[in-house]
Amino acid sequence: MFGKRLLVSGAIAILIGTLGACSGGGGGEGDGADNGVSYGQDDTSTGTGSSGGASSARDDTVRGLKDTVRHVTRKTTRATRPRLVRKCSTGTHRVRHTSSSGTRGRRTTRTWYTTERYRSCARVRSGTETYRKTVRTEKWCVELDDVNGDKRRDDVWYQVSSSDYGDARTADDHARLEFVPTAEGC
Repeated sequence: MFGKRLLVSGAIAILIGTLGACSGGGGGEGDGADNGVSYGQDDTSTGTGSSGGASSARDDTVRGLKDTVRHVTRKTTRATRPRLVRKCSTGTHRVRHTSSSGTRGRRTTRTWYTTERYRSCARVRSGTETYRKTVRTEKWCVELDDVNGDKRRDDVWYQVSSSDYGDARTADDHARLEFVPTAEGC
């Protein structure tokens, strides 16, 4: 019994330690407004300390000089699909009931039947309906030069969130940007 408790408490301690390492800890570089777009900041303040583990969101951060921005609008078209409606039917079925009474030697069983109603519903096709089908999703893109300090990596496109796009759009040309992209390419 004691060995089982010791084993369970050890497994819980390992699980808590693993989850604590994955969460990245409390304060530091990965907190607050550091995830947005920044302008004209010097990157000399970022160093490799002995923090134990790096946050995965911090590893995805991209830095570079703003080149251009692009907003790809959402495109839809009219399309048709089967129209499904709920159709119900009612019916009856016969139910058998039994009741026993008496003792071991004089046991009697009474049987009777009742008719119960039921309702069954299903979705069935009934014609077609028109709807707006999305052909192209909305995208916000930013093109960077000198990606992560590499002078050879120019004209690299990244998809970003709409808030990061708004910040990048209002920034000056060749301003230093820092953001976490949602995807590469545009």
